[in-house]
Amino acid sequence: MARAPGQQQPDTPPSRHTRRALSAGSTQLRKRLLKAVGYAVFAYLLLRLLPSFKQALHGLEQVRWEWVAGAIVLEVLSESGYVQSWRGIVDPDGLLAADGRGTRTAAHAAWAQLGAGMIVPGGSLASIGVGAWILHHLGMPPKTIAERQFNLSFLNTAVDALVLVVCGVGLGIGIFGGDLSPLLTWLPAGLAAAGSAGVLMLARRGSKRVATLEGGHPKLAASIGSLSTAVEATDRVLFHHGSRRSVLGAIAYLGFDTLMLWTAFLAIGTKPVPVFAAVVMAYIIGALGGSLPLPAGIGAVGGIAGMLIVYGVGRNAAVAAVLLYEAVGLIVPLLGGGLAYLLLRREFKPDANGSRTGRV
Repeated sequence: MARAPGQQQPDTPPSRHTRRALSAGSTQLRKRLLKAVGYAVFAYLLLRLLPSFKQALHGLEQVRWEWVAGAIVLEVLSESGYVQSWRGIVDPDGLLAADGRGTRTAAHAAWAQLGAGMIVPGGSLASIGVGAWILHHLGMPPKTIAERQFNLSFLNTAVDALVLVVCGVGLGIGIFGGDLSPLLTWLPAGLAAAGSAGVLMLARRGSKRVATLEGGHPKLAASIGSLSTAVEATDRVLFHHGSRRSVLGAIAYLGFDTLMLWTAFLAIGTKPVPVFAAVVMAYIIGALGGSLPLPAGIGAVGGIAGMLIVYGVGRNAAVAAVLLYEAVGLIVPLLGGGLAYLLLRREFKPDANGSRTGRV
């Protein structure tokens, strides 16, 4: 029937293309909103902490250098743990040592990735991107790079969640000392445990639905598939004897790093020294600020210092300790990563024909 003049056209169902466009726009909007919230939180913490920077810098003038030396040793051990974990997951088959490369090529690439993460905005995400660039130039297939880097990140996140649960429960029942509110102990532990269980359930059940989702939701299927692969890889790492060094490396990476932060309080003469388990929880939660696209982990400075204050540490002591922690945590990877990058370049000398097996 012809439409009468002035009569509105009936609404038609939106096309698949329109729905996809709306969905993509909604996803981008949520990402931008989350990023804006992150920046707002960081700005709030920065404004709250700015009055303490002057006093904190004054406190650093009284630093005890023997403890600083100990902090440097702890940071070297922490980064070495990351390198061991990196080698066990990213290059378990020794691919980077092929074509006449040295056996230490993998360790040099891991150190170079650590150093690059200190100068490129984006924290750990930027570090992964630089590591992927290095691995690509070393001849590793892009798909393998993406899967193994994600598996490494997943393992480190799993260790963080497990430690958060242990410290939260330990502080909650009093075996680690301290007298903190359940909101600072049981709540983070419960959220970490629930989040871990949810991810495992999604990965295990989702692996069976990847094929059915590929047609209508390819991005969701790819995400669930990557998550399932990471869970399976972590299972192999945890329960396969030959991969235990990856787990020990991830534990050492977190353990020595948090111990270095705790040592910073000894270096500046904080009395009383905060409970170690509380420092660990503040570190893990506050380090989420390092994911903001800011260079040298500046986001983590505000996040960790702010969480230490929440956990009862004095404002001046928290800022001074985190500044010292960040200084050591910046210098060690930069020096180690810079030296590793130079060694990588030396390993790719031209052969008799003037060609290179790889290029960095």
